[in-house]
Amino acid sequence: MLKKILVANRGEIACRVFITAKKMGIATVAVYSDADRDSLHVQMADEAVHIGPSVSSDSYLAINKIIQACLDTGADAVHPGYGFLSENGHFRDSLDAAGIIFIGPSKEAIESMGDKITSKRIAEQAGVNTIPGYTDVVRDADHAIEISAEIGYPVMLKASSGGGGKGMRVANNDGDCREGFERATNEAKSSFGDDRIFIEKYIQQPRHIEIQVMADSQGNVIYLGERECSIQRRHQKVIEEAPSPFLDNETRKKMGEQSCALARAVNYQSAGTVEFIADADMNFYFLEMNTRLQVEHPVTELVTGQDLVELMIRVASGEKLMLTQNDVTLSGWAIEARVYAEDPLRNFLPSTGRLVKYSEPKGNGIRVDSGVYEGGEISIFYDPMIAKLITYGDDRSQSITRMVDALDNYYIRGVNHNISFLNALMVHPRFVDGDLTTNFIADEFPDGFHADLVVQNDPEIAVVVAASVHQLDCERAGLLSDQLEGHEVEPSNEWIVIIADQRRSVRVRLTDTGYLVELDGQDYCIFTEWRLGDPLFKAVINDVNVSVQVEPVASGYRLFYRGTEINAQVISPRAADFMKHMLFKPPQDMSKFLLSPMPGLLVNLSVNEGQEVKEGEELAVIEAMKMENSLRATKDGVVGNIEAEQGDSLAVDQIILEFK
Repeated sequence: MLKKILVANRGEIACRVFITAKKMGIATVAVYSDADRDSLHVQMADEAVHIGPSVSSDSYLAINKIIQACLDTGADAVHPGYGFLSENGHFRDSLDAAGIIFIGPSKEAIESMGDKITSKRIAEQAGVNTIPGYTDVVRDADHAIEISAEIGYPVMLKASSGGGGKGMRVANNDGDCREGFERATNEAKSSFGDDRIFIEKYIQQPRHIEIQVMADSQGNVIYLGERECSIQRRHQKVIEEAPSPFLDNETRKKMGEQSCALARAVNYQSAGTVEFIADADMNFYFLEMNTRLQVEHPVTELVTGQDLVELMIRVASGEKLMLTQNDVTLSGWAIEARVYAEDPLRNFLPSTGRLVKYSEPKGNGIRVDSGVYEGGEISIFYDPMIAKLITYGDDRSQSITRMVDALDNYYIRGVNHNISFLNALMVHPRFVDGDLTTNFIADEFPDGFHADLVVQNDPEIAVVVAASVHQLDCERAGLLSDQLEGHEVEPSNEWIVIIADQRRSVRVRLTDTGYLVELDGQDYCIFTEWRLGDPLFKAVINDVNVSVQVEPVASGYRLFYRGTEINAQVISPRAADFMKHMLFKPPQDMSKFLLSPMPGLLVNLSVNEGQEVKEGEELAVIEAMKMENSLRATKDGVVGNIEAEQGDSLAVDQIILEFK
């Protein structure tokens, strides 16, 4: 058995590996950059080694520094996690040369499966279903258009060494293909140092389903069920679940057996994932094989009862798999939601900063894999994932219910986050019905995410909670001592709650156990121990458990509940009458400016001062989180002053140029 493991990674995956290693009695070593000096994974490890500046190329991707850290600490093995060096054949070679065990597959398996062109050829030879396409390297944009015409649109342009949605573009015509080739090539070169592109037929209305495999050094290979990862945004997974609500047992068996055949074809060892696309008729096609632990591995662990990290460690130690295929059983249902520091209301722009407040949900069937803590930082240098929230239930319905409740109780302040969006997905009727495709988000939120798109089972909850919170606030104010004589606060119990310009009259009465709220002739009995200042309003309202996040703001209260962010004003009827006659200053017109929608690098400025531009014409390209984002004109116009230069680091809403 291994004695000491160094995790060549950071954040939640490093913490996840440390948990299993410590359970097995194995010492742990963390590595960290300047930005991660105070990170949770550093605190969790037995030892920690500084490996350089914040930029990953000089720290987490610096092979020589990782190996030196192993030698300095006496670590006899490295777990790579995912991302960074996890699928780098040269890293595996270097570890072998230094006599350090790599907790993962061989260099040959990594490189053959890491190259999407080579992996598709091997899959075809192993009898795995593959997507029609061109499996050689595309020379240039003209060649891409020629190939796409032969395959037939729509097509998918994909980076040969890609992953994480980078270096991928869907093309529906020649124009899309030409631009997509350029964007995919740039992203692939920036993210992977490999700008090779290939082209496949794009399967419409597809479902993304993947098989978890595990193999040892004695040739034993098993599959541990599937995960459905169809809920994606820009080809990056958002929600994953196990099992899939789509597959039947026969198709699951076929996919599992083909996955094992592919693993045997490359003498695979360790944990790996074979990804497929399935169409509406349950035909399935090989996409790629990830030769590492997946981000979404917890859902498989929960439905199989297996610790995948432990199995990886034991296999790397030379042990034979103690499981056979007949020992693998699926029980219950698990769902994972990726919690990101991003703003869904601003087209999911990444957010950085300090976690001023951070509280994870707890309870039966709830698991949180995170690498952060209250007061920690979300850095601009790395992926903005805060944590993975996983729920488990006896069936899919119970797992969804637990996820919705857990998201309501996940409290994060200091950075923007996607919790409201995740909850909107959970309560969406199509998701509840299991009617999923990889186009789900694009289909259901074509103009982006807005909280008012979320359908609430009981929209009155926000009104009732806002009124109750305000009533208690006023009751407390009435008890303040030394009030000015003749101007004492005399709490009312009648209020007007204004939400989205809708005015609702309510009457609130405090009781020994909470509140009694009358709204539109209906009584809402509220049992709660909530106190002023508590961020979570937890209560039982008419026999239903409710948790609403309450945040006082200058104009009233901001409520977060079931995927919505609601701004509520609570005022007296007299004040409501007065407000009808108030004049409000219109917001400043910013339509004549091109603003940076995110923090990032201005990699290309496509226009000059005085240039006429047409609607849809590219103005600038910003790179953020290794993704290129094209900014286009929303109408015809003439470029005036240009306020930024190519190569500038831009802040959110920074002016790039002004139109005349």
